[in-house]
Amino acid sequence: MTSPKNSTVEAIKYRLHCIKQNILFRTTDAGRASAAALSALKDQHRGKRCFILGNGPSLRQTDLSRLRGEYTFGLNRIYLLFPELGFPTTYLVTVNQLVIDQCAAELASVPALKFFPWTTRRHFIDVSETVYIRTYCARPKFSNHVNQAIWSGATVTFVAMQLAYHIGFTEVILLGVDHSFVTQGKPHTAVISDGDDPNHFAPNYFGKGFKWQL
Repeated sequence: MTSPKNSTVEAIKYRLHCIKQNILFRTTDAGRASAAALSALKDQHRGKRCFILGNGPSLRQTDLSRLRGEYTFGLNRIYLLFPELGFPTTYLVTVNQLVIDQCAAELASVPALKFFPWTTRRHFIDVSETVYIRTYCARPKFSNHVNQAIWSGATVTFVAMQLAYHIGFTEVILLGVDHSFVTQGKPHTAVISDGDDPNHFAPNYFGKGFKWQL
């Protein structure tokens, strides 16, 4: 069990880390470019609707062809579905460190406007159509100012919802957010898959050998 003293020390370290990242975000070319991009996106599609695609098995029972021409947010490894779908999502949002560490090259090649955490920028140097966002895990909230920071909410879906609000969408429809996992265990525990993935739309989503969090 973490002692109150240790908790205080960790909180201070985390705060100092955040301060450092904020300074870098505001003083580097990549950070300033992302801040400008986020400002330009503010209310860009005010009054429009969008779809946020989760990655649950129910996507296989959904006629996604009807999304052609719609504004869409894809999450994590949704790009595995693009060849079958015939078109990419408008946006791609990925914040999970394990997914980024293992799939950075694939994520970088997605032909969509991409949102990645500022702290993972080393994976995406000179990658076009990339906007860095600052995420944090403390103080749960829905951010009305994503150009400052976004609460990661333990799910990339929540990050996409905050971005959708920022861009001005007034109707946000979730697809494939199944809230059901075959694999059981303590939440957030990192495990290595030993076979096909039963929790997502494709068996190779977190296939054999892939490290992911319950």
